Amino acid sequence: MGGPEMVKSCEITGWGTSLPARAVRFGNDVRYRIEDHVSHLDMLVDACERALDAAGITADEVDLVLGASAAGIQPIPCTAALVLERLTLTGHAAAFDVNSTCTSFITALDVASRYLDAGDHETILVFAGDVGTRFLNPEQRESFELFSDAGAAFVLRRSAMPGRGVVASAQRTWPAYAHDTEIRGGLSRSPAQRFAQSDAADYLFDMDGRRALLGMMRVLPEFFGDFHRASGISYDDVALWVPHQASAALGPMLDRLSIPAERRVDEVAAFGNMVSASVPFMLARSLDSGRLASDDVVILCGTAAGLTANILALRI
Repeated sequence: MGGPEMVKSCEITGWGTSLPARAVRFGNDVRYRIEDHVSHLDMLVDACERALDAAGITADEVDLVLGASAAGIQPIPCTAALVLERLTLTGHAAAFDVNSTCTSFITALDVASRYLDAGDHETILVFAGDVGTRFLNPEQRESFELFSDAGAAFVLRRSAMPGRGVVASAQRTWPAYAHDTEIRGGLSRSPAQRFAQSDAADYLFDMDGRRALLGMMRVLPEFFGDFHRASGISYDDVALWVPHQASAALGPMLDRLSIPAERRVDEVAAFGNMVSASVPFMLARSLDSGRLASDDVVILCGTAAGLTANILALRI
């Protein structure tokens, strides 16, 4: 595996999650749905405050806030700015959003590591989370019974330990599958003043699950293979894979990629697809449970609407 000189220096100093209290069962599967009196913003701020507390800092000490939600609070301003407003009115941080839908956290972590490694920032707060259930179409049973709401946040700093940080990363989009998973309405394609004349279904989540799965199965083996060859990271180097919990097809897909069952996270039945919170929520659970320890290499990976794929190797 590549030496310390290749690593983009960053380390996790705190993390926090927010999970709705309301659990819904569909057969043996458990899904979490945000309470009616709780807002998306409430959930994101809760996760951020937990992460800051765990890191032992205040929001005024943060240099940059990166929002990584698939669907934000409102079109303008960015969700990161709205979260920052709730955290502090006196800080000095910049705030902006990064969006690669379900894998937005992985993209944001990659961006954060580059800022930290370059010395542009010392402390970065990255958060992700969605209330996907408020966009679901009850008539599409596959998606209606798949998604959960959740938030997650991580505090990152430049590491004083050589070799700790992002070892390698890759991201690619296959636009031939761009419309397999989408929400069409709400912004310039179908603005508010045209809502009465629009198709109401355009404002709900729409997924061609079979086509999306086939697309993923076609592109991921080559994408993963290219990453491992280019990075020099072997499967034996990896302590744990934390993939996006996309669907019940996760297990068979990971089998196809030859990822060992004992070194991967698959909790789709227990938590469902948490959209942008999926990867960071499972990363936080893995850290809390002791599945990851100092100096371990963890791979964060997954697919998202676009069709986009992300993979990132992080030395804890």
